Amino acid sequence: MRVPGVWTFTDALGAREAADVARRIEALGYSALWHPETVGREPFSHLAHLAGATDTLLLATGIANLYNRHPGAMKQAAMTLAEQSDGRFLNGIGVSHRPLVEGLRGLSYDKPLTAMRTYLDAMDASPYAGPQPAEPAPVVLAALGPKMLALAAERAAGAHPYFTTPEHTRRAREILGPDKLLCVEQKVILSTDEAAARAAAHQQTERYGALPNYRNNWKRLGYTEEQIAANDPAFVDDLIVWGDGGTIRARIDEHYAAGATHVCIQPISLEGRPTPDLDVLEALAPA
Repeated sequence: MRVPGVWTFTDALGAREAADVARRIEALGYSALWHPETVGREPFSHLAHLAGATDTLLLATGIANLYNRHPGAMKQAAMTLAEQSDGRFLNGIGVSHRPLVEGLRGLSYDKPLTAMRTYLDAMDASPYAGPQPAEPAPVVLAALGPKMLALAAERAAGAHPYFTTPEHTRRAREILGPDKLLCVEQKVILSTDEAAARAAAHQQTERYGALPNYRNNWKRLGYTEEQIAANDPAFVDDLIVWGDGGTIRARIDEHYAAGATHVCIQPISLEGRPTPDLDVLEALAPA
C-alpha cells in the first residue's frame, strides 16, 4: 500500500479502452486503481471487468454511494468481486453529498453519520451464501470530519479522504489510531507553467467547492470563505500539487510522513480531459 495508486474516472472510455488503461497502470507499477461512483458506470460491475483484464492491481471503489444500493446488495457485490479477483478488491463506501443524493436522486440525506452507522450494521447482518473470497474486502469510509473519521476507526478498516491536504492526513491519523488504513487521494498537475496549472486547479476547486462536505472540511482546516471564493494561491496549492515530478513526489511523501497508509494520485490534465492522463502517470510511475 506504500506504493502509490491511481484515482481516476474511466467513464469516458469504452470497455476495451478502460481495460487497456488498467493494464497500463498495472504495468507502470502502481498498486491500485480507484474508481468513483457518480452518474456513470456502476462501479462493482466495471471493476469486475477491469479485474479480468489485470493480474496484480488492487481495484477499489472511491467511493460506492450507500444511498444508491441496499446494504445487502453492497455486501454481495463486494464479496463477489473480492472472490472473483482473488482478493484484489477494497470497498470504499460513503454518504456522498446532499446535492447529489437529494437533488439528483430524490433521496433523503438526513443525518449522514447515523445513516452510515445503521448501514454498516445492516451490512454486517446481511446473509451471504456465495463462495468466500480468499481475502475479505476491507471496508474504508469516505471520511473528512472528525465524527466520520471516528466511526471509520470504530467500525471499518480505515478511511478514504478525498480532496484534502497533508495537514488533514495528520489529523485523520490521530483520530484513526496507528493501525487503520488511511488511503488519501491527491490531485496532481504535472506542469511548471504556473498560469496553466493554476487555471486547471481552479476548475477543480470551483467544481468541488459547490459541495458542502468539501467546503466545510476546508474551513475546518483553517481556510476562510474569502480564500475559497477567491481561489487564493495558498489554499489552492495546499490542495492540488503542481510542478515537476520532484515537486509532486515530495507532496506524496508529505502524506506518508503525516500518517497515510496509501496515496492515490488523480492526474488533472491542463486541457480538462475527462480521461486518465497516461502521460502524467508514465512520468510519475513507481516502476
